[in-house]
Amino acid sequence: MTAQRLNSALSWVIYAFLLAPILVVIIASFNAGAFLTFPPQGLSFRWYWTFLHNAVFMRAFATSIEIATLATVISGVVGTMAALFAAQARPAIANGVRIAMLAPMLLPEVLTAIGLLFYFYALGIGLHHGVALLAGHVLLTLPFIYINVSTALKGFDWSWQLAARSLGAGPWTTFFRITLPLIKSGVISGCLFSFIVSFDAFSTSFLLKDIGTATLPLQLFDYLRLNFTPEAAAVSSFTVFATLVVMVVTERAFGLKIARF
Repeated sequence: MTAQRLNSALSWVIYAFLLAPILVVIIASFNAGAFLTFPPQGLSFRWYWTFLHNAVFMRAFATSIEIATLATVISGVVGTMAALFAAQARPAIANGVRIAMLAPMLLPEVLTAIGLLFYFYALGIGLHHGVALLAGHVLLTLPFIYINVSTALKGFDWSWQLAARSLGAGPWTTFFRITLPLIKSGVISGCLFSFIVSFDAFSTSFLLKDIGTATLPLQLFDYLRLNFTPEAAAVSSFTVFATLVVMVVTERAFGLKIARF
C-alpha cells in the first residue's frame, strides 16, 4: 500500500511539473501590466480583449481553423480507408500499409516538411494556393487517424458485414449503417487528435506556407520577435481553452472516453 501511494504521489508530482509552464502562461495572460511578467502585476481581462480585437490574430486564427478542418477531413477519410484495408489484408500487405501510414510520425516533422517543399517545387506547383501546406498537415495528421481506427477495429466482428451484405445491403449501406457506428469512437477520437495537432503545427506551417498566409502559431511567433506583452500569453491561453472546449464538447456529444486513447 505504501509503494502504491508513493507511485501515485510521484505521478502527481511529474504531472504537476509538466503542467506548470501552461499554468504560468495562463496566469500571466491575466496580467494588468504592460509587459509579460510573472507573477502578474494585478489581474485583468485587458489582453484577452486586445487579442479578440486584433484583426491580424483573428485572421491567423481563422486560417488555422480552416487548414486544421480540411486536413482532418482528408486524413480522416484516407486514414479510415487505410485502416479498414489493412485490417482485412494479408499480413505482408498490412505491414506495408502500416509503415506508410506511420512514417510521418517516425520522421522529424521538419524533415517531412523539407521533403514536401522540394517535391512541390519540383512539380512546378511551389507554395501557391496552399496546396503544399494542406498536404503537409494531412501527412502530419494521418498517423493519428490510422492508429485510433486500427485500435477500434481490434474487436470488430467482420461477420456483421457479411450478415448485412447477405440481407441485401450494398457496400455503402453496410459501411454507414454497420461498420462506421461500430468504429465511431476510433474515428472521432482520431479526428479530434488530428485537429489539435494540425492547429498547433509550427514547423510544417513555417516551411510550407504561402506568402501572406499565417497560422496562429506562426503569427504568435512573429509577434514575440518584436513584442513582449501579455497579449502573447492571452493568445496561448485562448488556444488551450479552445482545445479543452473542443475535447469536452466532443466527449459529451459522442460519449467518447478520450482518455483511453
